[in-house]
Amino acid sequence: MTRDYRMRRRAEAQQATRERILRATMQVHDEKGVAPATFAEIAARAGVGQATLHRHFPTLGDLVMACGQHVWQEMRPPVPDAAPAVFAGARSRQERLARLVQELDSFYTRGALRLGLAARDRALVPQLDGFLNAVEAGVHAYVKDALAGQDHAVPVASALMSFPMWQQFQRMGLPAQELTDLKIRLLGCAIKATAQS
Repeated sequence: MTRDYRMRRRAEAQQATRERILRATMQVHDEKGVAPATFAEIAARAGVGQATLHRHFPTLGDLVMACGQHVWQEMRPPVPDAAPAVFAGARSRQERLARLVQELDSFYTRGALRLGLAARDRALVPQLDGFLNAVEAGVHAYVKDALAGQDHAVPVASALMSFPMWQQFQRMGLPAQELTDLKIRLLGCAIKATAQS
């Protein structure tokens, strides 16, 4: 066996171990949240020793950041650069608002579990705060683009389109189309109300 082959095999094994640790971490986090999860639980779930886990991820922050990259790809959150394309070709404010509601509802549905757990542990794990700040910046950019020049309404509309508000709307138990229509009407009211203040 050549030295290059052995080194390549070793690197592949290390990468496989790293991925196993990340999958195990995300499972534990999904079950109980980020802050309560321990390195011992994660190592046991991954089938590795704690020393191996610490070699790959020396701190909780390192582990959360690596998981965050995976979660970001899975959740596909709104990003500011994508906002113009989402609303391109919309002919009316109503159509822009409908697209906004549809895009954010789809995102929140995909990410509901992890967004809820991240929000719960946000104050305890700085990396979660950074993750959620990036998500919120994307939501804000989508709202701003959807409102197309109605900047006075952006703060109120962003609050209406936030994840905590989405959770409250979900608890109402309304049929999907009825809920969508309600959100669009509320956004329209926010635009009118803030224009008068």
